[in-house]
Amino acid sequence: MTEAATLARPALDPRVVDTAQSLFALPFADLLFRAQQVHREHHAANAVQLSTLLSIKTGGCPEDCGYCPQAARYHTGVANDGLLDVDEVVDAARAAQASGATRFCMGAAWRSPKPRDLAPVVEMVKAVKALGMETCCTLGMLKDGQAEQLRDAGLDYYNHNLDTSPEFYGDIVSTRDYADRLDTLGRVRDAGIHVCCGGIVGMGESRRDRAALIAQLASLSPPPESVPINHLVQVEGTPLHAKLHGEAALDPLEFVRTIAVARIMMPRAMIRLSAGRRELGEAVQALCYLAGANSIFYGDRLLTTGNPEAAADRALFDKLGLVAA
Repeated sequence: MTEAATLARPALDPRVVDTAQSLFALPFADLLFRAQQVHREHHAANAVQLSTLLSIKTGGCPEDCGYCPQAARYHTGVANDGLLDVDEVVDAARAAQASGATRFCMGAAWRSPKPRDLAPVVEMVKAVKALGMETCCTLGMLKDGQAEQLRDAGLDYYNHNLDTSPEFYGDIVSTRDYADRLDTLGRVRDAGIHVCCGGIVGMGESRRDRAALIAQLASLSPPPESVPINHLVQVEGTPLHAKLHGEAALDPLEFVRTIAVARIMMPRAMIRLSAGRRELGEAVQALCYLAGANSIFYGDRLLTTGNPEAAADRALFDKLGLVAA
């Protein structure tokens, strides 16, 4: 992406934020009814796509994201581990596939991959793709040409979250700015790779910040094909844990509203329940599916935090009449 392209990016239209905020303000039943109508227009009513996320390089990140236990500057007990071998990654992908996952996501705690970092990841992508799974990577910011390397290896999706609204972003991260994130998304889109992009709620942001996050995502041209919505998992040792004192910063029904607004404003996207799902419990997860969520991370661990066990997810799917897709 050229500097000129970056400078030409239009600002977020406040009218789109107003639209999102007006949806948040609807009576709860009305909002969910509308979200379910939109969902059924564009997706199979009771199908949920299963993805598995593997940390291929954990810890030691130089950035200062206030929520992240992988930042080297925080004392969270997360070790700084090297990149996994290709064979380890393929074994994990085979196990995920055997458990029903159709997409395999590989995450590395880098600010931006160096050429020597990207070469083995390219081999991982090729090997996982050869299993017949969809492939996804989240490796940090991409430089010119790197998205094309991943595309040529067979990468289907690249994840790079916006985290929050443009206005609240500076309260969470200072080592990269919002434009950096949008630039990487532009490189991914220009390379012809599907975009996976969402954010985190429950970081102390306002409802308007949540509305602005969804408005920003919906305003991407085109919007992301996959939208992970994370409910903050407060990890001791991170600044947000210290700021929020371990107390829940978001009412669970507000999280459901966030899912519903995302579904309405991005009708064709896969809306994924991501981090924090275990803490929500079955009843709130059920409401999220009713609100239009149709993708989850599947398996007992995400990058560094816990996730509902696969058996628990299968049991909940049986109770709700959901099917894996």
